Amino acid sequence: MISKSALDYQPLPLPDRRIYDDKEMLARAQDFYDDVRTRHTVRHFSDRPVDRSIIEACIRAAGTAPSGANHQPWHFVAISNADLKHKIRLAAEEEERKFYDGGAGDEWIKALEPIGTDADKPHLDIAPWLIVIFAQRWGTFDDGTRYKHYYVPESVGIATGLLITALHHAGLSTLTHTPNPMKFLNGILNRPEAEKPVMILAVGHPAEDATVPAVAKIKKPLEEILSVFEGQE
Repeated sequence: MISKSALDYQPLPLPDRRIYDDKEMLARAQDFYDDVRTRHTVRHFSDRPVDRSIIEACIRAAGTAPSGANHQPWHFVAISNADLKHKIRLAAEEEERKFYDGGAGDEWIKALEPIGTDADKPHLDIAPWLIVIFAQRWGTFDDGTRYKHYYVPESVGIATGLLITALHHAGLSTLTHTPNPMKFLNGILNRPEAEKPVMILAVGHPAEDATVPAVAKIKKPLEEILSVFEGQE
């Protein structure tokens, strides 16, 4: 909770400074790419347990993300309780059936065909952890008055990317799931009106027979995702 009396600017010398030459920086960048390119979204999880401390360490990493005005407009709810996971599955599948029964439109359903998804979401029961990510639309000062959060979708998106990367780095697999609407998650998880659920992240080890859609291995080449303006005109 932020105090109105602690809003003044206080500069600190840059901590944790790292200085590498170009060769080392390129090597580190390539090493990171070689690791992150092995990240795969999976829909088939093992029920092998994952210790809570691992989840907490990864969420702590996500909490270091930059955010608008440093308001950190996110909240993560980590769930391993089987009954609660099942309740979330039932509510999510109810929304998914509406989506697949016509709510999404033909074009969207057609786009999903190569991914092989449907309204059944057994991973919400099987994955040892679900992490529900909430975006906080406003905060509250210590005196109870509200203050606005800025760049909320962008900030939460960055934090979510860090979380997924941290979980991969720890050796875990994930699946992003966004049933629409997701308001049921506020009720199930007792989250306040200020928070909007944006994603359910299933987390765990992949099943022995886990597969990925072939299309998921097709990534745009660098020349399609990068434009460079360099040097003198």
